[in-house]
Amino acid sequence: MMPTLRRYKKAIIGGLALLVGVVFVVFLFFREPTRLVSIQDFNALLRSEKIQSIKIDSRYIYLKTRFKVYKTARLGWTDSMQFPTNIPIEVLSEDNTTQQLLDMVIIFFFLVLLAVILRLAWSKKALLQPSIDAAQARPSAPMPTLHATLPSVRFKDVAGTKEVKEELYEIVDYLKNPKKYQDLKIKLPKGVLLVGPPGVGKTMIAKALAAEAKVPFFYHSGSAFVQIYVGVGAKRVRELFAKAKAFSPSIVFIDEIDAVGKARGHQRNDEREATLNQLLTEMDGFEESSQVIVIGATNKIDVMDEALLRSGRFDRRIFISLPDLEERIQILESYLQDKQHNLDCLEVAKICVGFSGAMLSSLVNESALNALRRNAAQISMKDILEVKDKIAFGKKKNVTLSEQEKNLYALYQSAKALSAYWLEVEFDKVLLVGEFLVASDRRILSKSEMNNSIKVHLSGMIVLDLFFKESYTLAKDDLKHALETAKKMCEEYGMGHKFIGDRSDVEALLSALYTEQREFLGNFKAQVQAMAQALLDKEKLSKTQIQEILRSFV
Repeated sequence: MMPTLRRYKKAIIGGLALLVGVVFVVFLFFREPTRLVSIQDFNALLRSEKIQSIKIDSRYIYLKTRFKVYKTARLGWTDSMQFPTNIPIEVLSEDNTTQQLLDMVIIFFFLVLLAVILRLAWSKKALLQPSIDAAQARPSAPMPTLHATLPSVRFKDVAGTKEVKEELYEIVDYLKNPKKYQDLKIKLPKGVLLVGPPGVGKTMIAKALAAEAKVPFFYHSGSAFVQIYVGVGAKRVRELFAKAKAFSPSIVFIDEIDAVGKARGHQRNDEREATLNQLLTEMDGFEESSQVIVIGATNKIDVMDEALLRSGRFDRRIFISLPDLEERIQILESYLQDKQHNLDCLEVAKICVGFSGAMLSSLVNESALNALRRNAAQISMKDILEVKDKIAFGKKKNVTLSEQEKNLYALYQSAKALSAYWLEVEFDKVLLVGEFLVASDRRILSKSEMNNSIKVHLSGMIVLDLFFKESYTLAKDDLKHALETAKKMCEEYGMGHKFIGDRSDVEALLSALYTEQREFLGNFKAQVQAMAQALLDKEKLSKTQIQEILRSFV
């Protein structure tokens, strides 16, 4: 209750002041008004039928109507003038000063009450103002110290970003030899925007750029600019750029710049807009010879304000994608160079499709910890396989399954593994629960390869139908994947029966592949059962173990 009253205290005080003012105005305008008239008008009023009462004092004669009171000087009245007999007359013994005094007291009371209310409101504001000023004067969050640093990371330490480094070498040369560019009237970009998913090394690349150019490096997070009070974020922007100009040539790196550079829209945020406007102003205010390069990093360029992306600000954008196979090999070699291991980086890179540089770093570190836990002298492929899923998907809670559920999972996963092995769809091991197929980073796939992928994802539901004549919910994710692949084949790649396929073409393709795979698995029921039993016993099978099981049937 008290917090609610405190929250609306200003509104309550304002309401009381307004109420007092309204009552005062009503009193002034709606009390009985007294109008002074001439003796002729007074006589005319007497002859009218509007008079309700007559009052006489030593100075005036008052005629009261329904809405008004009229008066005339008593000196102008003569005895020959008669009052109507049907109207009550009241003779006042002395001057009617009582009403006047009462009016003055009421007016004085209202004025005093209004002054007290306004005084309370003003004193409350005066008490709050120092605390507000103090809050605005000091940072509402710990302000990162604006110290210039010279990072030790070099381009050679940033593996797997060859194309990005080539884009940045000319900026390094400009910061080292600015006169060469100025003599040729060459303008380099004021800002460089690094765009890419988390963990691809945007911050490391910015540090390496400063280290290669041997210039001061100022790091700031975009979220640190956004504050509660309007003006605090803009002040931080001014301080950052003033410091960078004082140390020029220098590099200003703003991480997660989308926090402050988000597009302005109908949902106004005065603080964010003020901060963004200050950032735009600072970047516009750079002189050609300032030699301050602003580098921003974001993974959400689609939400950035267009004014920030226009030419003259962040006019060079460098897109950093997840590393491909060759880049993953380079990154792994870089992280493994000071560790004992017997790994083939090519094999590790092949099973780490979709891993960023940061994830590969975590993979190597977690594998080393796993080797230490089992008292091994070096990191092996066994350690990589044991921690890979934890890095990719996080530590998962163990699922408690009934015996029937285990049997269903074992048959389902075994059918998928058998089909993947036979159709040469990439995987490294099969698990009792969970996806095990390796995602491909190849840009070009054939129709046969896409057909095989669909067959593998349909295999589990086919086997359960073969054994139990029943459908189960296990197939949800695989069926979704098969449907999406078939839609792309028919509607985007022209791989269906029609050149431009529709839903009927997708259904026909899935139906044909389902029939083919059902016929195939019908001949391998014994092998699937053997693999399922082994999977129940061990909960995971490697590709080598699957080979041995299948060879036993030859």
